[in-house]
Amino acid sequence: MFAVVCLVLMAGYPVAFSLAGTALAFALGGMAFGVFDAGFLGATPNRLYGLMTNETLIAVPLFIFMGCMLQQSKIAENLLESMAELFKGLRGGLGVSVALVGMLLAASTGIVGATVVTMGLISLPTMLKRGYSPSLATGTICATGTLGQIIPPSIALVLLGDVMSSAYQQAQRMQGIFSPDTVSVGDLFVGALIPGLILVLLYIIYVVAVAFIKPSAAPAHGSLEGDEQRREVRLWHDLTPPLILIVAVLGSILAGIATPTEAAGVGALGATILAGLRRQLGIRVLRDVCQQTTRVTCMVFLILIGAAIFSLVFRGYGGDDLIHGLFEGMPGGVVGAMIVVMVVIFLLGFILDFIEITFVVVPIVAPVLLKMGLDPVWLGIMIALNLQTSFLTPPFGFSLFYLRGVAPPEIRTSQIYRGVIPFIIIQLFMLVLLSFWPELATGLPDYLYG
Repeated sequence: MFAVVCLVLMAGYPVAFSLAGTALAFALGGMAFGVFDAGFLGATPNRLYGLMTNETLIAVPLFIFMGCMLQQSKIAENLLESMAELFKGLRGGLGVSVALVGMLLAASTGIVGATVVTMGLISLPTMLKRGYSPSLATGTICATGTLGQIIPPSIALVLLGDVMSSAYQQAQRMQGIFSPDTVSVGDLFVGALIPGLILVLLYIIYVVAVAFIKPSAAPAHGSLEGDEQRREVRLWHDLTPPLILIVAVLGSILAGIATPTEAAGVGALGATILAGLRRQLGIRVLRDVCQQTTRVTCMVFLILIGAAIFSLVFRGYGGDDLIHGLFEGMPGGVVGAMIVVMVVIFLLGFILDFIEITFVVVPIVAPVLLKMGLDPVWLGIMIALNLQTSFLTPPFGFSLFYLRGVAPPEIRTSQIYRGVIPFIIIQLFMLVLLSFWPELATGLPDYLYG
């Protein structure tokens, strides 16, 4: 089934229809030969109804709306110019500014495509004009754009939280435990904060190191304005709106005041108010934002439906029992099983999007790993970090496509590919750090929620 899905995707068919079509073809073929129980297909309506009425997933269109509205309000453009002024005179200062602004955009929007395109349009011409190496400039922009995958509020964490919650309950049932405990999206949000900030720090260290080892690749730049006081006022003026929005969204979750879904509503309203205060809100803008939100939301949920049908048929053929048996008998026990899963997810990231991996692969492997005793929050953050690399790995890394679409013609695709390799290595190094120190992901949730 996996092989056929990959072949159909390579042929250029849409992901959602590839998943559902392959599953239905295997189910019908199995019923014709009497090797597949039609009762599994009979569970499809209930499964899909459960997806459509899942309150957690309401956060998806709300966070998408928030990100699209912030993109229209031009917050990123003003913020980058002000942040660049703050690091003037420092080798690699503009690259550091891009990393920090990417972090703030990730914490404000949670949408990778919007961040990469915005940063590519705004910062790439400036970095090239000031003498930055094309590979370093494009790699920094692509990598910082993917921070929206791991820094909350991340749509990937919302989707992964819902899948991990189901996997956790399934793992408990495997052990004969019937408990209402679940893994919430809020747990993953809190657990991702420290790893996400460490990843930003590693990006900055790399950019500064390159600037000092090879000054011509990331030269220092001078000030764009002469008035120091005016620059400080402008910085705070541009920095305050996204910080207020971040505090409103993440602060309400961390304080236990709001669920992630309710916080998404706060973020959507806050982004609309910010756009209005900046006089960027009008009928045309509102229409465009609603159309973008509807388009992306429909794509996500259609893939979710296709993945649900695929997983049902996979279970109908006993695939989950097969995976369970393989993991149980694997050399190295839970460590060996975890390494295999991480390697498989990383390799699948070369050809599949994070949504397909989240809805197809994670529901199959996560229950078995959780049953073997892994912490659900730590496992969720490890998978999220691994999925983040799928945006950078050629040939189908979406960040590479996003930047290629807005990069100047003189930037070669090979330069973009070379630029992201060091950042892929940094992300893999972060996975190693987290595997040796799980407390980086579990410490803050344990401290806040016990």
